[in-house]
Amino acid sequence: MNRDARIEVRDAADFGRVGVLLGGASAEREVSLKSGTAVLEALRSRGVAAVPVDPRDDGLDALRDGRIERVWNALHGRGGEDGTLQGWLECQGMPYTGSGVLGSALAMDKLRSKQLFVGAGLPTAAFAVLDARSDLDGVVDALGLPLFIKPAREGSSVGMSRVDESATLPRALAAALRHDSCVIAERFLSGGEYTVAILQGEALPVIRIETPRSFYDYEAKYSADTTRYLCPCGLTPAREQAMAELALAAFDVVGARGWGRVDLMLDGQGEAQLLEVNTVPGMTDHSLVPMAALAAGMDFAELVWRVLETSLAAATITGGAHAQEG
Repeated sequence: MNRDARIEVRDAADFGRVGVLLGGASAEREVSLKSGTAVLEALRSRGVAAVPVDPRDDGLDALRDGRIERVWNALHGRGGEDGTLQGWLECQGMPYTGSGVLGSALAMDKLRSKQLFVGAGLPTAAFAVLDARSDLDGVVDALGLPLFIKPAREGSSVGMSRVDESATLPRALAAALRHDSCVIAERFLSGGEYTVAILQGEALPVIRIETPRSFYDYEAKYSADTTRYLCPCGLTPAREQAMAELALAAFDVVGARGWGRVDLMLDGQGEAQLLEVNTVPGMTDHSLVPMAALAAGMDFAELVWRVLETSLAAATITGGAHAQEG
């Protein structure tokens, strides 16, 4: 069985009572609150019995009392997107949306995911691993300038910096180290930035992202009105199809499932290079997956419903695995 094959649900009652996990304690809490609130409203508009659960304020006890039957996970960042929550839910036997433990953990870790891309022969920007003792001059010699400094296990560009001069590299590294002990430096890519949303084994229309800021940072993602999202993305049909296939390959390599988003950029020769896989993408009014879904003819409520269907597909896979073990 294709792990991302759609299991279609027509009756909201078939989902049972759904807990929408939102907020949490990560650096992306505010974004998660916005995503989760939008998801909650959309589910209720379609007749789903949905309730909010904020693990930071409510704990997870609400998921143990038998009243909630499955989870729509809108927790971004650490604790919600990195396999930790997924492992807890697996232990509880609670179906949930999106990727499992392994796919979540690998996708959240930019270093491991890039190592997997390289091992699978998929294109990704050259990079180096940094810590407080790294030879920064050697990094500049290897990767050139500009370059990007990123915490390995954060999302939404938290702790990320663009470095244009060697003198600012120590400050950028220190900023990233405040969020993670593992930091990567990544070669600057001069081409356009693109993203591919993935839902139930299919790529949605590619979006091109344009920002007047130095890069697509937290403000550009969530609050700036100057960011432009182009869909159609401007690529030829053949190139868009090739980018979609590359995104699907990256999604599969890290073991992701259900739904997510793959970010890419073009290099100086116009070739697509993988940046990262997101297994719990934003669902705010500035978010990319809802834009791609709309371009495919799917409104927000339908998108949220389709994502909730992935909780049934995941439960089927898990049940099948247990049956084989028995």
